[in-house]
Amino acid sequence: MSERKRLIVGISGASGAIYGIRMLQALKELGIETHLVASKAAEMTLGYETELTPRDLKALADYAYKPSDIGAAPASGSFKNLGMVVAPCSVRSMAEIATGVTSGLIARAADVTLKERRRLVLMVRETPFHLGHLRTMTQLTEMGAIIHPPLPAFYANPKTLDDLVNQSVGRTLDLFGLDWKPTRRWGEDLEGGKRPAAKT
Repeated sequence: MSERKRLIVGISGASGAIYGIRMLQALKELGIETHLVASKAAEMTLGYETELTPRDLKALADYAYKPSDIGAAPASGSFKNLGMVVAPCSVRSMAEIATGVTSGLIARAADVTLKERRRLVLMVRETPFHLGHLRTMTQLTEMGAIIHPPLPAFYANPKTLDDLVNQSVGRTLDLFGLDWKPTRRWGEDLEGGKRPAAKT
């Protein structure tokens, strides 16, 4: 295994491409080697929601793979890494992972992450959920995945959209034992939802 820690980042076609973008930016700041798999639908969403091109997105990662390349390194259990995050995760991708359908690299890499007992975090971004979605989440949780929707944390007293995105990304990185500086923490940076007064 390389000296640098690795994390696989999947980006599906659900709204919220910014979560995947910010995830890659944060991991670069932390010195984590990133392996990106973005679906074709993710590239479409990227165009709707941001000014980035697919090439710009790939440039944020250390390695990027075609979504159809099920022979890529992240498709193998021998490819050591910290785990995988899908940010955002569509309900379609979630369902494929839950049922073991591995026609694409996102689902295949996620399936391998589960079988190797590594951490798999799914930032599920579509609502409302019907009963089938909720049962799928239960099934994935029983399989070892973590369902982690990017819900806003208003106790952090966000001022901008970036504040909301950063807090969700930071709390997701916590699940991999990674401490990203912009993450605001209750009892450390915050008391009662506000920054504690500076000591004089």
